[in-house]
Amino acid sequence: MTRTRWSGADDAGALADLHGAAWRHAYAGIIPGVALERMIAARGPSWWRRLHGAGARALVVEFDGALAGYATLGRARGSDRAERTGEIYELYLRPAYQGIGLGRRLFLDARARLADHGLTGLRVWALAENTAARRFYAAMGGAEWARARDRIGGRDLEKIGYRWP
Repeated sequence: MTRTRWSGADDAGALADLHGAAWRHAYAGIIPGVALERMIAARGPSWWRRLHGAGARALVVEFDGALAGYATLGRARGSDRAERTGEIYELYLRPAYQGIGLGRRLFLDARARLADHGLTGLRVWALAENTAARRFYAAMGGAEWARARDRIGGRDLEKIGYRWP
């Protein structure tokens, strides 16, 4: 059985574990190893508890009661109040759950929840070297709309923005 729901503070440990597994899988060979491990360590259970304590949350997808993936979302960064565009800041699945439709379900539910708040347009960013993410967003109908660069772990990495009307 699968379901999506908003996370709570009691999910902090599971979210930290899921985040670490997903990021190691997504960014191995892209983000330098030491930098990647530091980024993962910074998002441990206490980080997730602080997130929930501040009133934020993640949209999670469960498979047979286990957290299989999460998404964080909200108003598009850099947009003004008049612009009705949302953004999925992060969308990750535990590697064992990839390829079985849970990413699609999480993406569609995240988009619907943004639309419930009047945010009908959508933006997502993916590192250019993360070909799996890029294929996923293209398959979900995203059109490339922007390119930018971030410096992560001493590397200058290109990122690609996708948008949906």
